[in-house]
Amino acid sequence: MKQRIDPLPKRDANAALSALARALASLEDPADVRAFLEDLCTPAELESMSDRWRVVPLLLAQVPYREIHDRTRVSVTTIGRVARTLGHGSGYAAAVRRSHPHLAHAH
Repeated sequence: MKQRIDPLPKRDANAALSALARALASLEDPADVRAFLEDLCTPAELESMSDRWRVVPLLLAQVPYREIHDRTRVSVTTIGRVARTLGHGSGYAAAVRRSHPHLAHAH
């Protein structure tokens, strides 16, 4: 993704990200979230985020990377990055608990 040549100060960047998170959290209807994301993101950004989210349930089901790639056409590198984040992050875990509760304890 494109980054600024002169990045915002960390405090300002954190405040902007928090404001975005609050905006997303305020939208309860998935159709509203989708419309917001389509307004906010480029088609390439949406594809990238959708690809990452698509592989999460497959990783939680312990499908091998190569099979995930064959099923989704998502790069093995991206699959590996998602897998690392699943193991150490908390954002995917919270979303999985709410959207795929049957998989929440799989990883």
